[in-house]
Amino acid sequence: MDHNHRHYGPRIGNYLGKPIFEKIEDREGTYVFDRIAQCDVEGCPLDQLDRGEMLIPPGLIYRQV
Repeated sequence: MDHNHRHYGPRIGNYLGKPIFEKIEDREGTYVFDRIAQCDVEGCPLDQLDRGEMLIPPGLIYRQV
């Protein structure tokens, strides 16, 4: 996903010092915030993502609508 072409919706909170946006739009579609990933010191396992979801550091999961 190209970070330069993203459009962000309203900020609805923060997690580990990073903003949580209600939605993110880019060329591939619109994604809405869904949940916080289960992460540990080694990172965030990608097997917790379903089809149409993306993981944004530091562990925010957005799903495509």
